[in-house]
Amino acid sequence: MDGDFRTHFVREPAALKQFPALVLNADYRPLSYYPLSLWPWQEAIKAAFLDRVTIVAEYDQTVRSQRAEIRIPSVVVLKDFVKPQKRVAFTRFNLFLRDEFCCQYCGAKGDLTFDHVLPRCRGGITSWENVVAACSPCNLRKGSKTLRQSGLRLAKAPGRPTAEEMQNHGRRFPPNHLHESWLDYLYWDTELDA
Repeated sequence: MDGDFRTHFVREPAALKQFPALVLNADYRPLSYYPLSLWPWQEAIKAAFLDRVTIVAEYDQTVRSQRAEIRIPSVVVLKDFVKPQKRVAFTRFNLFLRDEFCCQYCGAKGDLTFDHVLPRCRGGITSWENVVAACSPCNLRKGSKTLRQSGLRLAKAPGRPTAEEMQNHGRRFPPNHLHESWLDYLYWDTELDA
């Protein structure tokens, strides 16, 4: 191992955060695309030592203990299959993902918040069927008015997404960094170009 690399870890422990491991289920599919199932390198090494995962790809970098030098895992596969969740949790991230990170009133991207289609002050509840992603200007314009009163229109009616829909949306919005060793495992089930 290169001495500069080792001292870089000592001087900047945050540098080790640059080596997440992609976690695949026993069927070699990611546990999740939304967000992408990643573990810190320490968790991946611990799971390997506890014989819970198989390491299928590694980074070029290594870490050392007193007695061993270990290459940092980049892709690990669980030895036991984890049944995927059928129910999608109602979270801010999942709401934005369902709405493809676009304002449901004007289509703008970025600076998103969420809006109750039927305002809470008028009896609207916080649910998949009544909350949409909205940019700040549209959210302010709508305020506590109904859609008709505000003059705004929804791009699509809000609803509870299925796990499969969320997986498909998640594939279209990968994290900012995709290590080359992950690519074969992330998109292997997509249709090939003819």
